[in-house]
Amino acid sequence: MTIAALESLSFGLARMAAAAADAGHGLTLLTGDRSVYRHELDTLPDTLPDGALTVVDVDTFDRTATRRALAALPDLTGLINTTDTWSVPAADLAAEFGLPGPDPTAVRVLRDKARVRALLHGAGLSKGPAVPVPLGAEPTATDTAAAEVLRTIGLPAVLKDSAGTSSRDVWIVRDEEALRAALAEASRRSFTGDLFAEPFLAGPLYSAETLSWARETRLLGVLSRQTSREPAVREEAAAFPVALPHGESAGIEEWVGRVLHTAGHHGGFAHVEFILTAEGPELVEINRRIGGALVGEALCRSLRTNVYDAMIDTALGRRPRLMDSALEHTGPACGFVLVYPDRTGELAGWRGLDGLGAHPGAVRWYPVRAPGDTIATVADQRGCTGMVLAEAATAELALHRAASAAAGVRPILVDDGGR
Repeated sequence: MTIAALESLSFGLARMAAAAADAGHGLTLLTGDRSVYRHELDTLPDTLPDGALTVVDVDTFDRTATRRALAALPDLTGLINTTDTWSVPAADLAAEFGLPGPDPTAVRVLRDKARVRALLHGAGLSKGPAVPVPLGAEPTATDTAAAEVLRTIGLPAVLKDSAGTSSRDVWIVRDEEALRAALAEASRRSFTGDLFAEPFLAGPLYSAETLSWARETRLLGVLSRQTSREPAVREEAAAFPVALPHGESAGIEEWVGRVLHTAGHHGGFAHVEFILTAEGPELVEINRRIGGALVGEALCRSLRTNVYDAMIDTALGRRPRLMDSALEHTGPACGFVLVYPDRTGELAGWRGLDGLGAHPGAVRWYPVRAPGDTIATVADQRGCTGMVLAEAATAELALHRAASAAAGVRPILVDDGGR
């Protein structure tokens, strides 16, 4: 029997295939770009049985071609999606094929950050509303949009794409001049969704990594997240699990359960970003999937279990065993740092990788890009060339180790003389 994955996050594919094999199924990845999974495919563990993972090349943006590829799979019993981009098509296709899956209507709501913000604001779970920002090329359109943001949100504020990913198309504006500049820049961009404004939240950024089933939500742990200095808003580092003060973890679990229930997410993993403000947690956004980058790896290591087993359970329409098992973070904590070049260009390679083994913490390098790839931007996660992960007894120490090790790694571009 076959479980299909309609694209996937860049990391975690091998653990997903192992979980499917343990459940007696083969995993088939449908992808339009194998290079996204270059590291995973090149390093698949020898412990995977033959046929545990099959890759089918198909234009996954073409619904007809994807439907045809799914129909050709033998004994299709489940469909997995761990991305934001393909979450709606995956939900629609699961429903078409009569497979277990989320309500496509609910997925469409969760894919729209503005709708989620409005829902939570109406339920008293978000202090700030979501205000649509109409754009136009003429100067009067910028004036109108700026006046609306100032009237309804005030400053500081955040402008973002309602369906954006990888921290792209996000502006933090603190004064009217910055607001107008951001609106002018936004008017020249193409968005996946629509531009909207919301209040700026002051405080450190975290994410709640959760698993839900039948309207019950379990907090698997909290991830710390470090972002770059403004005006760029890109993720720089993360660590898991955060050691929260006594009782605060239960409060966040209760809060995130209400948030997910109100937003319509009742089954599967969720990666819920929030700011821990002086008044408590405030939502940034909901991603109805396991966390990206190396979050899934950190969960597996800390909990000493393959959490992707729960993803397979969900895809097969059964209560994940992880919902009822003892959650003990007896494994190592993990910290990881994203490595960016200083500027755009063609990647030639990296300096410093050979020195990682001298650092404490079982340091490991996870490449995202390969020599020859073009780095088109360094303003968001698309510019990340790889990640350095380290282990320790606590998330704080793990992050210190990862940061120390990553400081010696430098991406080299072709015109640096690196080829």
